[in-house]
Amino acid sequence: MSFDLVIMGSGPGGYVAAIRASQLGLNTAIVEKAELGGICLNWGCIPTKALLKSAQVFEYINHAKEYGIEVSDAKVNFDEIIKRSRSVAGGMSKGVQFLMKKNKITIINGFGKIVSKGKVEVDNNGTKQNIEAKNIIIATGARSRELPNIKIDGIKVIGYRQAMTLDNMPKSMIIIGSGAIGSEFAYFYNAMGTKVTLVEFLPEILPLEDTEVSKSMEKIFKSKGMEILTSSSVESVDTSENNCIVNIKTQKGIETRECEIVLSAAGIQANIENIGLEEMDVKTEKGKILVDKFYKTNIDGIYAIGDVVPGQALAHVASAEGIICVEKIAGHNPEPLDYGNIPACTYTMPEVASVGLTEKQAIEKGYEIKVGKFPFTASGKASAAGAKEGFVKVIFDAKYGELLGCHLVGANVTEMIAEAVVARKLETTGYEILKSVHPHPTMSEAIMEATAAAYGEVIHL
Repeated sequence: MSFDLVIMGSGPGGYVAAIRASQLGLNTAIVEKAELGGICLNWGCIPTKALLKSAQVFEYINHAKEYGIEVSDAKVNFDEIIKRSRSVAGGMSKGVQFLMKKNKITIINGFGKIVSKGKVEVDNNGTKQNIEAKNIIIATGARSRELPNIKIDGIKVIGYRQAMTLDNMPKSMIIIGSGAIGSEFAYFYNAMGTKVTLVEFLPEILPLEDTEVSKSMEKIFKSKGMEILTSSSVESVDTSENNCIVNIKTQKGIETRECEIVLSAAGIQANIENIGLEEMDVKTEKGKILVDKFYKTNIDGIYAIGDVVPGQALAHVASAEGIICVEKIAGHNPEPLDYGNIPACTYTMPEVASVGLTEKQAIEKGYEIKVGKFPFTASGKASAAGAKEGFVKVIFDAKYGELLGCHLVGANVTEMIAEAVVARKLETTGYEILKSVHPHPTMSEAIMEATAAAYGEVIHL
């Protein structure tokens, strides 16, 4: 078989790239060893959001009395929650199958390896075939990073994949790492009734977020009953007994905790082993494939996108990279991706969303800034919804009015952040945001109010 383009991996980078390539007239194939949709659709973004929605519904029920509704005997059916999550993931994977068929993209099952220029060998349970391709895109994604001193056994010490399919809800869990993955699972299991301890090596949870956001979420998590240990690291885990005995190095010294399950959520590791990089002399650095601004490697005809290349390991980043990459292959002149304008979202309750510079980063870059903040306690819609936790924080360049950063904590703020992304893309000024009429009552008008606060014109605070 021969194709214009062969894509190794069918995650949100691979399958989106394949569809765009087909739209541009390229005869395209995808090589996939597992389920279509990759980790995101099957074991990441989508099924975790299904779990989190169940946690949110359970929290609503538990607080129904605050809304004038009496509910009794609400219980968690952990098996059914897991089943629903897997059903949602299965439906999304079938949706990708439909899209592949609709766009006439060939699916080749098996593990792909580049064996020579323009040739991919696919091994499907020992049956091998060679596929010729004018161009190859590596989109093989990533997996849980295993800490050197903490072996993931999939039973007592688990990664995010096992965390989505546990047979029983654990009574206690220690989570290593408080990025988006760790924090989301901390929220989910805490809401389900698990005693959660969240361990973070850096001084703040959600360490990539603005400091005010991180401190706010730590306070909220603690109010939900979680134990938060920052500036701490798990030194060892003993799984020889019924429970895990965990030694944690804290600022006070070594502390010991006992739990049923340890979840390692300390980042991810790119899947670049045994796919032919060494044989083809494709350059890598620190476990990532080096590419140019259009995702071409140092070898003609070989490209890479998504979690295997430097940059934010996010599904929407992989999709954007895939589109840019295939448009360049097809002879178009796409605009390179602006990695400074990528939204980040954490789907806890309340949610966290951000784009651009934090206040600290803006100051370090030498900007004179205007900062505005509007709490949801002052929002009519938030009060009506019973969702007053959190705030909107905006950072502007005082000289030109450029929106440097936007940081949100609150209900459904992941649906609001796109306004700031578009505003930054269009180089919108603070004055223009302030004078753009926002609907009332909405949560989104808090962005306008925070902007007004930055310019000394806030009305409702």
